[in-house]
Amino acid sequence: MRRTGFLYDQQYLLHDTGPYHPERAERLMAIHQGLKRTGLLPQLISVPARRAELRWIRTTHSDAYIRRFEERCLAGHRTLDCEDNQMCPETWEAALMAAGGVMEAARMLMAGEIDNAFCAVRPPGHHAENGEAMGFCYFNNVAIAARYLQQELGIERVGIIDFDVHHGNGTQHSFEEDPTVFYYSIHQHPSFTYPGTGREFETGKGAGRGFTKNSPILPGQSDDVYQLMLEQDLLPAFASFKPQVIIASTGFDAHKDDEMADMRLTDEGYAWIMRTIVAMADRHCEGRLLSVLEGGYALERLPELGAAHVRILLETPSDGAPTIP
Repeated sequence: MRRTGFLYDQQYLLHDTGPYHPERAERLMAIHQGLKRTGLLPQLISVPARRAELRWIRTTHSDAYIRRFEERCLAGHRTLDCEDNQMCPETWEAALMAAGGVMEAARMLMAGEIDNAFCAVRPPGHHAENGEAMGFCYFNNVAIAARYLQQELGIERVGIIDFDVHHGNGTQHSFEEDPTVFYYSIHQHPSFTYPGTGREFETGKGAGRGFTKNSPILPGQSDDVYQLMLEQDLLPAFASFKPQVIIASTGFDAHKDDEMADMRLTDEGYAWIMRTIVAMADRHCEGRLLSVLEGGYALERLPELGAAHVRILLETPSDGAPTIP
């Protein structure tokens, strides 16, 4: 059994988005209850949530944006940049603790204290741009962790795999000119869903051209199309790039029972995706893998999806794992 870290903190529950918002505290509570009910919690190594220093937030976000977020949040404003981005005075601290917690998971990973980790954090992060909050996201947790791995922990090449149903525009834009971070996203086609980015021709810019890869999927597709696109697009890209750490932007909102989009992934489809990512981490980077929660809004499905996700992270490598080039 692998040593799997688990990041979860009560501070994340204090980020209040109001009674009808889909991105609410009950999401994390459902995942935690699923892990408790299945007996998985005692098998996990607790990752403490720590407050990120602002110097690490600045690796991804502008000073002006950081100040504006803090000032509006602590002054009691209920939104930032868009009505979708609901917040409360505790949101500022929750966002810092989310980013810092993922950084701590990265530190523990590189120190050999854990083999991989699942970071059940909120607010999520992959839509957050350098100077703008978007899509329920304020700080880009995954992008900040990637910079921390590179600038503090000695990693040169980071691979990011985003399988949230929505394209991670903020993460892509953070690294689109950078050949040291490969960003791959599989998501519902941007013509049919938020945020309208992530088309196949978006492959990076300048020195980073060729280090961004998008697999947009038409609505209504299921496990077979996801498997085909991952095998066709992701596997050869990472075989060439050879990441030293993989970070997964994990979204459960492509599930057939999630109403945030129109994809039809099943429980089995999600299991295949995660086993494939774990096998890729084994093949390319000695198993070093951080899974960071993004979307997933079907509260009745999150307990089992979260438990299945963690169970796969815990699994010892076996001959039944997918073959990775």
